[in-house]
Amino acid sequence: MTDRAPILYLSHGAPPLADDARWTQELAHWSAGIARPDSILMVSAHWEEAPVTVSASAAPAPLLYDFWGFPQKYYEVRYAAPLAPALADDVSRLLGGQVHRDESRGLDHGAYVPLVEMYPEADVPVLQLSLPTLDPRALFELGRSLAPLRDTGTMIVGSGFTTHNLRWFDPGAGADGPAPAASAEFDHWAAEAMASEDLDALLDFGHRAPAARLAHPRTEHWAPLYVALGAAYQSGGIANQSVIDGFWFGLSKRSWEFAA
Repeated sequence: MTDRAPILYLSHGAPPLADDARWTQELAHWSAGIARPDSILMVSAHWEEAPVTVSASAAPAPLLYDFWGFPQKYYEVRYAAPLAPALADDVSRLLGGQVHRDESRGLDHGAYVPLVEMYPEADVPVLQLSLPTLDPRALFELGRSLAPLRDTGTMIVGSGFTTHNLRWFDPGAGADGPAPAASAEFDHWAAEAMASEDLDALLDFGHRAPAARLAHPRTEHWAPLYVALGAAYQSGGIANQSVIDGFWFGLSKRSWEFAA
């Protein structure tokens, strides 16, 4: 353990995560065990934009309710976290100034849904960063560039889902129903690869992981992991612990913390 802010990769769930007593408790317990960061840089599966872009930092922007067909209560959630203009400046500096700023963009549900549970008082400044690509190695290098943020108290959070095939999502089976075999196989592989710190396998997951294309028909929910991996690697290694595991409507909610 060091004095640096930790790095997280978490499975963020859909808006109904708020109704899952077990998962919300797991997220709250996780944040309670982490030293309160000075700021949070969120990299969510739900924002793909190139070149790299950061969310509003000059004036508040409303949350993005980037989902459809849910009960009205999920569109009434508020999360007015403080802005992080200094963090936006630091990101721009570390990435050589090649960073766009979208002052109209608020946090999407990949950012605020877990943060509501982890920091419910919304008192930690938050900035969101786009995924400029889904290429694992390019995102790994992006994470390496962002690693110095940890030394100034910024917690880097990759927010995705360890398996994400919405064809498996079956509300009728219940949140704790059995996971499809492909979801369980990928989750098991991911847990072992992370525990053994097998960076080569992780970067080549499309060829190394069982059921990779079933677990991730499109890889945007796995992609934030590589930003986290890169930042951890640059800081001294990808030592990690699996903090949350299990399945939610068939999807793996496994989440990791890096603390090197």
